[in-house]
Formats: sequence, C-alpha cells, structure tokens
Amino acid sequence: MCTEEFDLANLAYLHTTFKKSINPANGYISLTRVNTALGTMLAGATEKGICLFEFADCKKVEMELRQLSLLFKRPFIESEHPHFNTLREQIDGYSKGDLQEFSLPLDLVGTEFQVHTWRGLANIPYGTTTTYAKQAESLGIPSAVRAVANANGKNRISIILPCHRIVGTNGTLTGYGGGLWRKKKLLEWEQRVLRK
Repeated sequence: MCTEEFDLANLAYLHTTFKKSINPANGYISLTRVNTALGTMLAGATEKGICLFEFADCKKVEMELRQLSLLFKRPFIESEHPHFNTLREQIDGYSKGDLQEFSLPLDLVGTEFQVHTWRGLANIPYGTTTTYAKQAESLGIPSAVRAVANANGKNRISIILPCHRIVGTNGTLTGYGGGLWRKKKLLEWEQRVLRK
C-alpha cells in the first residue's frame, strides 16, 4: 500500500525513538533518493552492499528503516555511496530493457530462512512469473509455502530481488508493497523486452 513519500527530514525523529540501541561507533547506513520510471525510491547502503531499495511512498518504508537501523545498530544518514552509482546505472538499464540481471552487491539482514528465500527470488528468470508454492519447491522446502510468502513480504530490496514475479496460483496479480499498478508495469516491461 502506498501513502505519501517518506521525507528524509524525518530521519532525526526516526532515530530518537531507539537512540540507546544504535551505536555511532558502528558507522552509519547511507541513504539516498533514486528517481525511477515508477517513482522515487529510497536506497540504503553499507560497505558490503545495498541493504534497502524501496518505493518512497510505500507504507512499510518507515518500519523498514527502523528495522534496519536496529539490526545494523547504526543510524541512517542522508549521503552518497559508491554502491548507489552502480544501483542507478543498473536500474536505468533495467528500465530501458537493456539489463535483465542485476549484479550489484547486496547486504541482506534477516533470519537464515528469510535470506535464503530472498536469494531465491533472484533465481526467478526475467520476464517469467511463479507462485509461492513453486518458489517454496524450488528452495527445497515445498511444505513452507506460508513461510516463504511471509519472508517475501519482508523483502526490503524491490525490483532487484524480484518479488513482483510472484503471482497467485490462478495467474492473478497478488499483493505488492509498491502497489499492484507497479507490479503490473514491471511485468509488462519484462514481457515487452522478451518479445523484441
């Protein structure tokens, strides 16, 4: 579900609610805005890679910022990072239909199961769709359909880890944090490129 875009000026307020849990000695997470063909997105990066790529008007973005700050024990600071240059180049290439597979470093934090599920999303071929049941089967855990769906819902890296390629068992579009209209558009882009 989408709302108003998250305002980066709210970062200071965001951190005051859990000041004791974050340690500036750990460094910080760089945060920036990335303009895309589907709207503004927020990107977060650590020295290891991209840890957040979410639509700025996504209802859960503030919660994701809080979670990541607590998990890394670091504050977000609005700043540039070399990983953002790679991200912008690759998102631009994807939007134009020139890039079908992302190759930028990611810094995924979550449970072992969540990270396994998220990495599995990257194996869904460009321009194709699958279901939660088939994804669970491909991960070697066919009985964990609900757990896989739940983990996908916690994916903080939109487009790059393509949960937009998951559809209902009857082929209908199912929930997408960035909004169903964006999911439809992403799938249409990919299909159009494959038809060329």
